[in-house]
Amino acid sequence: MDFIIKLIISTLAVLISSYLLPGVSIEGNNFFTAVIVAAVLAFLNAVVKPIMIVLTIPITIVTLGFFLIVINACMILLASKLVAGFHVDGFWWALLFSFILSIVTSILESLKQKDQRDNGHDDSNH
Repeated sequence: MDFIIKLIISTLAVLISSYLLPGVSIEGNNFFTAVIVAAVLAFLNAVVKPIMIVLTIPITIVTLGFFLIVINACMILLASKLVAGFHVDGFWWALLFSFILSIVTSILESLKQKDQRDNGHDDSNH
């Protein structure tokens, strides 16, 4: 159940972020396409991103970790190539989308946690 809630939160974050940025679009603001984007990003972040991090350890160390931001943007660009109906107009839009997506996801996650605390369902120690 927790995975489904996280997927819904990520989907909403993708929709909100694409709405805020003119260089990122989901054709027709389609909820189903946003779900696919959220799932593909989750997969890429779980499987491809760790491989990219290991392969780029030297440059990540030299840049004091800032290269991880480039890897995030690359994951967004890769998702835009894999998901029909999801378009990113270039690296800088992907980078900005990554930042906005992180902020929106954090806000939605904190709202979920606040709601759980208010309803007596504190999952903070799980």
